[in-house]
Formats: sequence, structure tokens, C-alpha cells
Amino acid sequence: MEPKAVNRLSDGLEIIWQKDISCLYPYKYLRLQCACANCVEELTGRKLLKVAEVSEDIIVVDFLIVGKYAIQPLWSDGHESGIYPYNSLLSYAINDDAVICVNKKELVEEIKKSNI
Repeated sequence: MEPKAVNRLSDGLEIIWQKDISCLYPYKYLRLQCACANCVEELTGRKLLKVAEVSEDIIVVDFLIVGKYAIQPLWSDGHESGIYPYNSLLSYAINDDAVICVNKKELVEEIKKSNI
């Protein structure tokens, strides 16, 4: 499922999914989810990025849409190699209370319909 819109807000990245379901991904939370080779050890999956290394005031200064499957945030700390697949963002939205969604139940139903 592709987002309808992605917006940079003061407190996080807002992604608007189908049926105008809006989810807010706090910046620090999202930065800590980065799965690139600099942030996660490729062979073991061990996290290399430490929570203390990420500033409380980190923001997304810009982002790129990668094909039809992901977003690549460009972070205020200079990090820009992480790609966040839409499937991962949807999983965070339905499984993690740090992501604040308007009408989360409807999002779950849309995901089921899409066979994701």
C-alpha cells in the first residue's frame, strides 16, 4: 500500500494512507528504526545505532520517494542511507504505540484487504 501523502510536521513525519488514515511517526522513533548497514549489522541484525547517539531534536529535513515501495529520509544529523519500505512503516503503525494513527482499526482492515 502506497501513501497518499507524506508531510514533515514539527513533531514527526505524517503519512496519510488510504481512506485518509493519518499516522504520525515521531522523528527520533523513526530514526532509531533505520535498518541500513550503518545502523544494523548486516549478518547478525544487531543494532549498531545507540539511542543516546540520536539527538532529541532530530528532524527529517527532506525525503525521497524510492520507487513505489519506500521513503528515504534525509536527516538533520546528516544520515541519508536508510530506506523505510512502506510495509515496514505500516507494521510500525499497527504494532507500535509510538506511532500515533487516526483510526488504527481501519488501517488494519485496509492492510488485510491489500494482502500485505
